[in-house]
Formats: sequence, C-alpha cells, structure tokens
Amino acid sequence: MQTVLKELRPTLALAFPIIVGQVSQMLIGLTDNAFIGRVGKEALAAAAFTHGVFGIFYVVGIGLLVGAGVFAARDHGAGDEAGCAAWLRHGRALALAVGLGFFGFMVLASTQLHRFGQPPEVVAIVGPFFLLIAASVVPALVFQVQRQFAESLGRPWVPMGIILADVGLNALLNWVLVFGHLGCPALGLVGSGWATLLARLVAVAAIAVWLRRSQHFAMVKTAPWHGWERARFVSLLRLGGPAGGMLFFEAGAFAAAALMMGWLGTVPLAAHQVALGCAALTFMVPLGLSIAVSLRISRAQGEGRIAVLRPIGFGALVLGIVFMAGCALVFAFAGRWIAAGFTPAADVAGLATQLLLVAAFFQLFDGGQVISVGALRGLHDVRVPTVITFVAYWVVSLPLGYLLAFHTRLGPVGIWVGLASGLACAAVLLGWRFHRLTSPRSGSTGG
Repeated sequence: MQTVLKELRPTLALAFPIIVGQVSQMLIGLTDNAFIGRVGKEALAAAAFTHGVFGIFYVVGIGLLVGAGVFAARDHGAGDEAGCAAWLRHGRALALAVGLGFFGFMVLASTQLHRFGQPPEVVAIVGPFFLLIAASVVPALVFQVQRQFAESLGRPWVPMGIILADVGLNALLNWVLVFGHLGCPALGLVGSGWATLLARLVAVAAIAVWLRRSQHFAMVKTAPWHGWERARFVSLLRLGGPAGGMLFFEAGAFAAAALMMGWLGTVPLAAHQVALGCAALTFMVPLGLSIAVSLRISRAQGEGRIAVLRPIGFGALVLGIVFMAGCALVFAFAGRWIAAGFTPAADVAGLATQLLLVAAFFQLFDGGQVISVGALRGLHDVRVPTVITFVAYWVVSLPLGYLLAFHTRLGPVGIWVGLASGLACAAVLLGWRFHRLTSPRSGSTGG
C-alpha cells in the first residue's frame, strides 16, 4: 500500500493537467451542443450524427498515433533525447497522413449521408456541417501528437493552457457565427462547424510554436524537420495499429448506437447526444489517468523499474473507480436538471434524463476499462486487449442493445443498457489481463 500511495502522487501530478486538457476538449463539444441546442432539435440531432461519425475517425487516429508519446516516454526514461525528437517528427508525419486520409473518407461519406437511415429533416441540413467537422480532423490529430509528446516528457501544463484558451475561443466563435453577432451573419449549425474548425487550427499552430521555442525542448530546436526512418514508422504502426483497432471497436459501437437512435427518431437521437456528452465529460477524468498511467509505465520500463508497474496501474484504477462512483450519484439524482440545461425541448430532456440514469451505472465500468487499457498500452500489450474490446462491444453491447431497443418496451434506454453491459465485460477482462501480466508469478511485463 505504501508503494501504491507513493506512485500515485507522481501519477496524479502528471494526470491533473492532462485531465483538465481532456475536460476542456469535451467542453468544446458541450459548448457546441449548448449553442446548437438553441437552434433546434433537428440541428442538435444533426450534430449528434456528425460527431458520432467524426468520433470514429478521431479516436482511431488517436490509437494509431499513441506510439509517439509512449516511445518518447520510454526513450526519455532511458536518457535518449535525440530519440524523443525523432518520435515527434515521425508522429507528426503520420498524423498528417492519417488526418488527410480520414478527411478524404469523410468527404466520400458526405455524398452518401442519405444511406445512413437518419431522419429526413436531419439529412437535409447536415451536409455543410459534416464537411467542416471532417476538415477539423487534420489539425485535431496533429495537435494530439504534439500534446502527447509534451506530456511524455513531463510538460503537460502548457498544452492544458492552450486547450483552455481554445475553449474560450470556440465559445466566442460560436456566439458570433451561430447567432450572428459583431456584424457577422447568423449561420446556425454551419456557424458552429466553422467555429470548431478555426479553433482547432489555432490550437495546433500554438502548440507547434511553443514546442519549437521552449527551452525545455532543446532536442526539438536542433532536430531536423526531415529525415525519415522506416523502422520508426513500423514501430509506430505495430503499437498503434492494434490500439487504433481497439478504439475503433469502442467508438464504432457508440456510433452504431447513435445510428440506432436515429432509427428511433429525432428526439431519441437528440437525447442521446445530450446524455452522451455528459457521460463523455466525466469520462475525461479516468481517460486522463489512463494516459498518465500509460506514459508512467512506459517510462518506468525505460528506467528499468519493473517492480513499480503494478502499483502504478492499480493505484490509478482504484482512484478512477472511486471518482466515477461519485459521478454516478450525480447523474442518478440530478439528471433532470442536467438535461434541462442543454435543451428547452421537454421531450428531449425527459428522455435524456432516463439515459443519464443508465449512465450512472456504466460510469464505474467505463472508468475501469479505460484505465486498464492505458496500463496495458504502457506495457506495449495491445493485441489481446483488441480482441477483448471487439467481443465486449460487438458481440455483447450492440446485439443486446438492438434486442432490447427494438424487441422490448425499453426503446432508446435499451440501447444504453447494451452499452453498459459491454463496458462491464471490457472492464473485468482488461483488469484481469493487467493483473495477470504484472503478477510476480507470471514473470512477464508485457503481451
């Protein structure tokens, strides 16, 4: 226990600014929802559909790029500063390539939006907003690589500050462009798309300038902008490929849930967006812990401190579950007031309240599974967790959610019950996997 508490302190010191940054990222989306919700429930449903599709590409991209931070943390622990700079250079190049590829896929998808089974009134207005959000995936992923690099070297505070400033900029741009202030026309839903794109472009430029000029990153100043090593790209993809697949299965399940909500109507889809935004906001805390644990475990391996891997992982896991238990109580007892704050539509707010009640239960499992994933990623163990994630979401969550939604009286609530069941499955199996790999009797520290 003394070792767990000792290792929990530096984990929290690294995790806190990461958590604030993650929460700030979510506040951008919640700010968008707050403005769009005043435009109308059709616009809010269109935003839910768009962000559901965007979310798949974004989180898969994060998975593909996670190796840049993990490997930089390992090399930093081993004292290889030139190697750290090389991981940043290769990570940026991969982020740009992945982002442009995803943007191309989303442009193609924008010509087939009528095939997704969404309400006609949503399909009629979603196109321009969809393209603007699609374009923002490029700066979002390039920013993510640079942010994780800074965090891997123990410098998370400035990226946090940049994201906080970006929240304010996004809110200002939404106010100006959605409703038409300061001489600008009222663009409604499209104005929110422009606000998101512009805010993400400003953020990626700001963090790039800081990395280049900060005295803490001398290796970045002296490193060349060019010069590529095939072995580094291969290493990034060997770790990032399965990690991206894992996140695809999870994000794809939530996107499929949004599609099924659309089949049930505009009100269920809008309510799903409200409730999911709230659940995603609280999820940022265990996600921040997950990122910190991943970097700390990878760095500890580089330093040769194998004995602390287990205390680092399980200390964060217990803390994350305790926090999510508190959030579950808030959702259970204050869900009605939370939902009413996002939309004046009584039917949407009423259904969102029911969904938040289900979210109160899956909060515990959601926090446990993401922290376990981060701990395993720090061990460079991604293949077995990918299989676990596939089974949890695509064998358990979606079939059960479909059955409960369309063949019982639960309706939209049934979809969320299915999601909660899959999260529980993932949390148990991933936690057991980390326990087995770090057990002193196993003699293993990775998969």
